[in-house]
Amino acid sequence: MDAPCSGSGLFRKDANAIEEWSEQNVQLCSERQQRILTDILPSLKEGGVLIYSTCSYSTKENEDIADWLMNNCELLSIPIKINDSWNIVETVSEHKGAFGYRFYPHKLKGEGFFITAFKKTSTGNPINILSKKNKTEKLTIAELETVKKYVDDISAFNFLKNNTEIIALPVAVNNYLADLQSALYVKKAGVTLGTVIKNELVPSHDLAVSSTIITSFPGIEVAKDTALQYLRREDIFLNTVQKGWALIKYQNLSLGWVKILTNRINNYYPTLWRILKK
Repeated sequence: MDAPCSGSGLFRKDANAIEEWSEQNVQLCSERQQRILTDILPSLKEGGVLIYSTCSYSTKENEDIADWLMNNCELLSIPIKINDSWNIVETVSEHKGAFGYRFYPHKLKGEGFFITAFKKTSTGNPINILSKKNKTEKLTIAELETVKKYVDDISAFNFLKNNTEIIALPVAVNNYLADLQSALYVKKAGVTLGTVIKNELVPSHDLAVSSTIITSFPGIEVAKDTALQYLRREDIFLNTVQKGWALIKYQNLSLGWVKILTNRINNYYPTLWRILKK
């Protein structure tokens, strides 16, 4: 699994990676990595091998994820045999001693990179991301005000914060969630709205494509060629004076988010979903 990450390993290659990096983004990526791993690990059979990698230097996205995997997902760290002449730096995680391997551009050819390997020792599922073991809490008044402009009918939903992510649950099903959790593995519940950072919501792709929460948020209708560029996660040009977060739409269907800055437009279409062929 090549996980989406904060991209600090690409600083030498891509100047935009430096501009987009922040401690908040590292935290956001770490939580996203845990969610992705939670989703995919049930498909790995007992005895199967998981390869986890990032292009980040952050311990929170690398060794700390290795500790999280061993704590919650019944995995065994696998050491990888490396040749000293390769100049790969071996590390061990702080709590579980999981083996990791760091690639530094000043030591070898290539950009910054991290890789670690695990063997699944049980057929059991990983942790439930909405279980009582995780910290969930109600939104503050300020956070609720922040998400209001993204939700058409705020009275129709209950909102909770799972770590830093805000989740909207329909009032009609909220009372049943606890009962379901007591008997079943709940893989996903509600719609993830995003993460509030400095009184701004960094919206999730879930929110962009939701048909029940957001219908009136400002969107930018684009032509087919621009829509395809967006879906390939390429740079796009928009003739607009609008700034900040905006929905890209094609034939009135929401495709995903962009953030319009003074000198560029950041494409937030999920990397793993992008169209690879032209």
